[in-house]
Amino acid sequence: MDSPQVPVGGGSSVVERPLLQVQNISCNYDLERAVFDLSLTVNRGEQVCLLGPSGCGKTTALRAIAGFHPVLTGGIFINDQQVSSAGAMVPPEARRVGMVFQDHALFPHLSVQQNVASGLRQFSVSDRKEAVADMLERMGLARHAKRYPHELSGGQQQRVALARALAPRPLLLLMDEPFSNLDQELRERMGQEVSDMLKENDITCVMVTHDQNDAFALGDKVGVMEDGAIVQWDTPYDLYHRPQNHFVADFIGSGVFLEGALCSVNGVTTALGDLSSETALDWTAGSQVEVLIRPDDVIYDPQGPVKAQVMRRAFKGAEIMYTLRTRSQITLLALFPSHANFEIGDEVSVRLEVDHLVAFPKESLPE
Repeated sequence: MDSPQVPVGGGSSVVERPLLQVQNISCNYDLERAVFDLSLTVNRGEQVCLLGPSGCGKTTALRAIAGFHPVLTGGIFINDQQVSSAGAMVPPEARRVGMVFQDHALFPHLSVQQNVASGLRQFSVSDRKEAVADMLERMGLARHAKRYPHELSGGQQQRVALARALAPRPLLLLMDEPFSNLDQELRERMGQEVSDMLKENDITCVMVTHDQNDAFALGDKVGVMEDGAIVQWDTPYDLYHRPQNHFVADFIGSGVFLEGALCSVNGVTTALGDLSSETALDWTAGSQVEVLIRPDDVIYDPQGPVKAQVMRRAFKGAEIMYTLRTRSQITLLALFPSHANFEIGDEVSVRLEVDHLVAFPKESLPE
């Protein structure tokens, strides 16, 4: 199979062949279609995420890449070798793929050192010792080598699972909701640590998660899935600021939709004022639209034209998330610096400052 060559770097003549290609695969789960005509390409050294709600097909897709789930149509290629097609599968152990499971799946009766070594049976004794020692050192686990999983914290268990998956030197690392069992503070720290470690070691990774913070911490590219298909494959920045449909806009980040009407090729009139778009809006004048207003689009301004009452507040340290209701009964979410400290019932003045106008025709929204 001839894989397309992808330029890398700023105008460099260096080309790189993709490590993973998923081409138009479909899969069933419990006799029902779970993945529909899904395609994606992952280059060597790239970290990507499949992101979506429960039941969207992301884990089925990951298991198909790993070799645990058959495909009904299409094909999967790793390092230019076809490993899955309709009616044929290369077994997982022959794919050179490492897997990190949601519950870590550590052997409770084995020490940290023995858990990491458990996937290295094909190595010689000396190579096995060297590989285990190297991974324990990289993961900061060397002093815990003789401990057992129940003696470790959640973050340490996560590192052991990663070390075990990476010790055989796989071509591709797959992770299924790897941070979901950690508390919020630890999962944020682990997400950044894992991302840094993968980049430093040029490890190619595909992760699935339902949590956008995990996806944004690790993913160079993120594929948002809905009903078994990728509905947008993009950078975290563009998923947040330039969602391509209402589902992505609603699923990524927080925000509310404000009704409006198109007043020019790049302007929308709303009850809270006129908003302008950096790009042309391809609808006829007067078209009814819904405009996405993010919390960071609502700016606290004592002289602001919009008066609103504080309905709820959530303190987040450096910032406070407010739920506001305007005098015209429009609900807004607003993220203020924590020194802008208001109590429930207070009236505040705000203005809208929308750098990336996201709007969708009202008739396209689900009923």
